Order: sequence, then structure tokens, then C-alpha cells
Amino acid sequence: MAEDELADIRRRKMIEMQAQAQAGETAAMERAAEDEAYRNQRDALLRQIFTPEARSRLSNLKMTKPEFAMNVEDQILILVQSGRVPVPVTDEFVRRVLEQLQGRRREITIKRV
Repeated sequence: MAEDELADIRRRKMIEMQAQAQAGETAAMERAAEDEAYRNQRDALLRQIFTPEARSRLSNLKMTKPEFAMNVEDQILILVQSGRVPVPVTDEFVRRVLEQLQGRRREITIKRV
């Protein structure tokens, strides 16, 4: 009888763990769907705001520095939403923002002795 009770407890515990795993998978799928919808909405907004040249510059930047490119996009979106930047955002404006955010770069000179 003790073995039957132990098997019953194991079976209930296994069912409970499976239910928790399914709930976790469902929540993860919902989060992934929300993230996908947010990204699609953001990309559509960016396509409306930027000129093709500016979009090209940002996509090149995303390949090398994805986090920095996201920061630049976020900064420009904030500026557009606050009305401080006219739409469409040009490549020239994106370059100026990049220069300001990157700051001064140190120039390296090599002197031969």
C-alpha cells in the first residue's frame, strides 16, 4: 500500500510539473508574439520617418553596432514625437546625431623613429 501511495504522489507531481511547463511555454509564446508585434510596429514607424538613405545608414550601423543603432533610433523617435525634428528624417540629420552621440574620436598617428 505504501508503494501505491508513493506511485500516486509521483504521478500527481508529474502532472503538476507538466502543467507548469505548459503554462511557462504559453507565457513565453505570448511574450514572443508581443515582442514581434512591437518590432513590426516600430519598423513600420521607422520606415515612415526616415528617408531611404537614412534607413540604409542605420541598417549598416545595426550590422556593426546593434545596440548603438537602437539607441540612435530611439533618440530620433523621441525627437520626432516631441516635434523637434521635421519628418522625413534625412541622412544628413542622422549623420549629425551619430557624430554627437559618438563624441570625439581620438586620432591615432604613427610616427616612425
